Parts: sequence; structure tokens; C-alpha cells
Amino acid sequence: MISQLTLENTTQNTVLSPIFARHETFHPRFGWLKKGFDAVCNNPNIFLSEDAHIQLGVGKNMAKSIRYWCRAFKLIDDNGITNFGKQLLDEGGFDPYLEDPASLWLLHWQLLKPPYWATAWYFVFFLFRKNEFKVDESLLSDLKIYSEQTFGSRIAESSLKKDAACLVRMYLRQNDRDSLNEDNLDCPFAELGLITEVGSNLVFNIGQKSSLPPEIIVAACLDFANLVSPTTQTISLNRLLYEAGSPGMAFKITASVLCDAIEQVARQKSAISLAESANILQMSFRENSAQLSQKLISGYYE
Repeated sequence: MISQLTLENTTQNTVLSPIFARHETFHPRFGWLKKGFDAVCNNPNIFLSEDAHIQLGVGKNMAKSIRYWCRAFKLIDDNGITNFGKQLLDEGGFDPYLEDPASLWLLHWQLLKPPYWATAWYFVFFLFRKNEFKVDESLLSDLKIYSEQTFGSRIAESSLKKDAACLVRMYLRQNDRDSLNEDNLDCPFAELGLITEVGSNLVFNIGQKSSLPPEIIVAACLDFANLVSPTTQTISLNRLLYEAGSPGMAFKITASVLCDAIEQVARQKSAISLAESANILQMSFRENSAQLSQKLISGYYE
């Protein structure tokens, strides 16, 4: 059975729209996000054009997938490119060609924060509390239960299967390089090492991630604090680690990894500290959490 966590008892109390299988079965491939972002920079209405796929130099379904992933990662919206997209991928931005793995972690966080454009991703990272699983058994069956409990019977099982398969392809690195072809090219997000294969099972990699900088972890913590409690200047480590929507769940890190990240950043940023109050370990911050998060991200790329 799935965890008893539901949308109603997450602190964000976010009502999810049922967005499933919009990726046309394609995971985000190398170069796609930059391609889609640049296209919208040049023509904000490109994806409304009948020949968008020709302009992009891809198939029709791929063009739809590129648009979906650019939206899901918050790089574009109905008004064109977003501030986040411009900061990251614009020429002269933080990392236009996604050469730093930290940028992939930042995009992964953007994918999993509201507004949600990937409902199955939300479920798998935040509500599916099994570390070892099989795609066609526990993951898909629990996703189906969640979908029925949350949205009724209106989501086709075929859509859930497409999302489950796409999510695993997105984060699981292909081991057999000789079998690579156009359909199973590695997704850049496989570099994050979030899912590994152990025997016949898949396993979430919980703990230290060598490519995940402490600045990105703490920036995500501040982002989360701003989402769930924008008027306070403290947040407990338990919330940052285990609450639905939290960086701990998104990045699959442990308490020791989180504490180390906060302490490392605190040595450089006096506005951030790690302290214990009433036997509760918490992160404190003496500036606006959203602004401080942005400062950390900008400082990392300087």
C-alpha cells in the first residue's frame, strides 16, 4: 500500500492538476532544454506554429515533448521565457549549456516544486516511500492507487505506465552502452545517480551525492521554507528532510548530508545558521528566504 500521505496533509496543501504523459514518451534529452529555450527567446509563439517541429529540426512529437519539458522545468511559461530560464540558459547566464552537474540538480528541484507539471514525479519523489521497487509492480500499482484516490478513474492506466517508464529512463543510467540507440540515449539527469539497478530491482540512492553542491541544497531549503512558511525565519530539519515537497525527499539525502551542507554554507553566509531549540534541530536565516536562496545560487556560479 502507498503511504498515508495525501495532498490534504502536506503542509503546502497544494491542489495538483492531473498532468500525466505530456512528454510523448520522451525523457529530456541532451540539448533539448537549451534548444527549446532559445527557440522561445527568438519567437515566443513558436510552439503555437504548425511547423514548430520543422523550425526545431525534430519530429512533431519531439517538438511537443521539448515544449512540455521546458514548461515542466519552469524555463518557459505562457508569457515566454521565465526569469529562472533567463538566469540559467541565456547567453551569459549561469550555465547555458548545462556543463555543471549542479545545474541539473537545480533543474531537478525546479521540476519538483510548484506549480507542478509532472504529477507522477511529484508522487514518486514525495509520496512513494519505498526505496527498493520494481517499475511494473510496486511503483506502477502505487501510482495507480494514488491517481484513483486523488483524481478518480479519469486517468488512463496507459498514461501512468508511460510516466513510470519515462521517469525511470530519465534517472537510471543505461549500463549496456552497446545497446544505445535513438530511443534509449541517456538523459542528462541520469548523471545525478538518483536511481540505481540492484539485481532485478531499482533502488533510490539515499545519501551523499558528489555532484550536489551544498549551496544548491541550502538554496532549495530556503526555497522550500519560503513556499511553506514565508513569514518565519526558521524551519526544522525534519520538515526539510521528510515533508512532501522537501529538498530532502527531492534530492534523497540524509540528515548528516543536510547538516553538513548547512554548516558549510553557514561558514560563508552569516545570515544562515544551524541551531537546536527545544531539542529540535533547525535552520535559521536572517534575511528573506527567497532572496537569500537566489543569492546562494548566484554566488555559486560566480
